[in-house]
Amino acid sequence: MARWLLKTEPSSYSWEQMENDRTIRWTGIGNNWALKFLRQCQSGDEAFFYHTGSDRCVRGIVTVESEPYPHWQAGCDCGVEKEDRLAVVDVAHKAALREPVTLAHVKSQPEFVEFHLVKYGRLSVMPVSDEHWERVIEMGGGVA
Repeated sequence: MARWLLKTEPSSYSWEQMENDRTIRWTGIGNNWALKFLRQCQSGDEAFFYHTGSDRCVRGIVTVESEPYPHWQAGCDCGVEKEDRLAVVDVAHKAALREPVTLAHVKSQPEFVEFHLVKYGRLSVMPVSDEHWERVIEMGGGVA
């Protein structure tokens, strides 16, 4: 099982909406490197749900529920008929962190110097090592 971090702007889709919806299609990934990571996702993988913008924090954990599939098969309006370059996955709510883990807190910890979130801040999908995964959960006080 791999672990990931998925970013979203809370004004577009928030953790509170995720808690309410329980399962969603993760769309809107256009960056080639982020798409490469998204295409590596497998059903059963876990991901941190991260708020961008002014929040900049990990809010909870979702589970990848599908293999990646083409954006157009999801019925998404991507502007180009049957655009195979874009991909999506389905994700489901798993658990909230007891406390959000802010980007500032992550950056203040020396063990995160190589973490993609610190090194490549604009990347919207990224892998998370087991060590970073466990540390973020610890920093958030565990799961609720």
